Amino acid sequence: MARWCYRHRLVVLLLWVGAVLGLGFAGSAAGTNYADTFTLPNTDSTRAYDLMEKAFPERSGDTDTVVWKVDDGSVRDDSVRSRIAPALEEIGRMKGVGDVSSPYAAQGATQISENGRIAYAQVTFTEQANGVPKELVQDVVDTAQDAERAGLQVELGGQAITRIQEPPTGIAEMVGIMAAAVVLFLAFGSLFAMLLPLVVAIAALGTGLMATSLLSHVTDVPEVAPLLGSLIGLGVGIDYALFIVTRHRRGILRGMKPEESAVTALNTSGRAVLFAGGTVCIALAGMLVMNMRFLDGVVVATSLTVVLSVLAATTLLPALLGMLGMRVLSRKQRRRLAATGPEPAEASGLAARWSMYVQQRPRSIAAGALVVMVILALPVLSIRLGATDQGNHKDSTTTRQAYDLLAEGFGPGFNGPLQVVVDGGDADALVSAIRSTEGVAQVAAAPPSEGVTVIQVVPTTSPQSEKTDQLIDRLRDDVIPESGTEAHVGGVTAVFKDFAAVTGDRLPYFVAAIITLGFLLLMVAFRSLVVPLTAALMNLIAAAASFGVLVAIFQWGWGTGLLGLGKEGPITAFLPVIMLSLLFGLSMDYQVFLVSRMHEEWVHTKDNARAVRVGLAETSRVINCAALIMICVFSAFVLSGDMEGAMAGIGLAAAVALDAFILRTALVPAAMHLLGNSNWWLPAGLEKRLPHLAVEPREEEVSEPLARVPDADGGSTVIHGFVRTPDGAPVEGAALTLLSKGGRQLDRVTSLADGSYIVSVPSAGSYLLAVTAAEHPSRARHVMVGAEPLVYDVELAEDEVDAVN
Repeated sequence: MARWCYRHRLVVLLLWVGAVLGLGFAGSAAGTNYADTFTLPNTDSTRAYDLMEKAFPERSGDTDTVVWKVDDGSVRDDSVRSRIAPALEEIGRMKGVGDVSSPYAAQGATQISENGRIAYAQVTFTEQANGVPKELVQDVVDTAQDAERAGLQVELGGQAITRIQEPPTGIAEMVGIMAAAVVLFLAFGSLFAMLLPLVVAIAALGTGLMATSLLSHVTDVPEVAPLLGSLIGLGVGIDYALFIVTRHRRGILRGMKPEESAVTALNTSGRAVLFAGGTVCIALAGMLVMNMRFLDGVVVATSLTVVLSVLAATTLLPALLGMLGMRVLSRKQRRRLAATGPEPAEASGLAARWSMYVQQRPRSIAAGALVVMVILALPVLSIRLGATDQGNHKDSTTTRQAYDLLAEGFGPGFNGPLQVVVDGGDADALVSAIRSTEGVAQVAAAPPSEGVTVIQVVPTTSPQSEKTDQLIDRLRDDVIPESGTEAHVGGVTAVFKDFAAVTGDRLPYFVAAIITLGFLLLMVAFRSLVVPLTAALMNLIAAAASFGVLVAIFQWGWGTGLLGLGKEGPITAFLPVIMLSLLFGLSMDYQVFLVSRMHEEWVHTKDNARAVRVGLAETSRVINCAALIMICVFSAFVLSGDMEGAMAGIGLAAAVALDAFILRTALVPAAMHLLGNSNWWLPAGLEKRLPHLAVEPREEEVSEPLARVPDADGGSTVIHGFVRTPDGAPVEGAALTLLSKGGRQLDRVTSLADGSYIVSVPSAGSYLLAVTAAEHPSRARHVMVGAEPLVYDVELAEDEVDAVN
């Protein structure tokens, strides 16, 4: 497939452009229909919600609040009323506004605080928050705030108001892409090579987001799903393309032609990308174990984006590589390649020196890395799941100001009232019992409808307070049962409390499911029990440390001011499930790319120390570069204006940084050095029963070999012959390098005075023989070696290297 895409690059490019434009047009025409369904089956808050929906179906629109405060006097003063009342009347006449409940109406006395300085009006739209046009919401805000004057403060709160405070869509993505572009340019030194991963990621992300918007019309997709899809899609899309482009460039630098290098890169790193993408999707699908409708849409959006990222990396990328040819290298690299010939296959530089350092001091490095991770994980012991609300917004936002004014005038519990829904029975007796309950500030019952009565309960504490959670438990466990009335406690605060409780109960099963699946996949891929066990432990360590960072920042408030975030609060209840899925998938990516190179070396040499050293030296640089890109992309989501998006972004950025720079670069290789050959142990009985799933291709897999001998089985052999010019003169000092199809250097020799050479070959198969000599252009050809020594004379000409025998 890679060769077909490379050779038919224009067709592939047109298909992708058509897909992007087609889905973009369809998505724009259809719009979106996102639905935040937080209800959980078989929970008390869900039963309350179902009863309310049955009895009061007209209460379907989003309700937002206009709050005003006077510095002196009372909100009842004519000077205040003459400014606010006309504004509320104008808002009530706007198309799309269903009702405005004013404190100046006959039934509005309770909407004025006891000291008379704060009042509020409720604006009920005809649609839910995500269906209200932003232009209408902005008109409501402008009309209300035009009533302000010196000594009169007007603020607005609610879900619809929150939407217009968000930065323009795409700001976080654009910042992430720009940061990734800088990292890629520094890594590649080539503008074209820099653009390749970005183009691939943008194509996958664009089709993924448009497809998600279309799916929102046929299934429940939460509004946060596209944000999370962008977050994971942009990260893995760039990373997958980066791994393949890096392998392709390495092949060209080692003497391969662009087409062969692209095919080899897709046949090696491309396989790893397919495997890694599959593990990410499996990890995301693990969220279905939680049996939460809200998460089903998240699974759809994120998995679809990952699948399209893999598809783009394995089809669009080889087509783009075919269009660029040698220009995937920088001009400096192309000049050096022409002047000095192919580079040696052995890794060098900082990565190689670090790899050797890890081999020499595995105990101290493993101990140091483990201590760092444990310290960072300590805050996770105090994690508290809950919900963020407008009280967590920045101080400068009108929603936060409205939240604080309501808390000041009507008590902290006013921003998160509970709804006790009574299905028949004596509601008056329950109202009296609730009113005398500790932690209750206000109680009011609405007129019944179809035998259902809703009792509004305002706690004395804020929605995020643990005492509010205790009040919900007290109502459910003691007050309602003692009253003998069938009733259920609902409301946003109760829903999120139930969500947190269900998440905590089911999380161990979810973690066990994804860890087990990952263990089985790695065991089959690398034919080992120890490698997948090590990976599972590392994933758990990375998860604990990343959640520790999350708790320190968002729950304890460390650095929130520096990062430009709002007030600290509990960790969003659904975030651990989503983050664990994404973190597990990304960790598996790095583990696959690191260990697949180690496994390849182990298969050839059976030398664990060399396998770990070479694998780390050749992959650590690209893993660290990929991690740096992901950190930039994830961190940029702090600018999304969404608290959950900021939590997920910072949590994943911390997880990737710890995973790549500490675990995969230090702790994993150090542990593998300490474990020695037992890394690759697999019981013989299990070996026979396991299916074969090769992440790396066999070295014998090659297309179009140019020099053949009869196939045969055998051990090591040699290639020997002479290096000559077209007129038969021997070439002394020519460097001949034997490379595997994966680009690994196997042997390197220099021709003698008579032009003769002998290159050692580990076993029968197909190889690449690269030849460089002063005053002659560098050339390389595929050779097929059998059980017997291969005679292979090389003629150095101006246009090609030819096989005489």
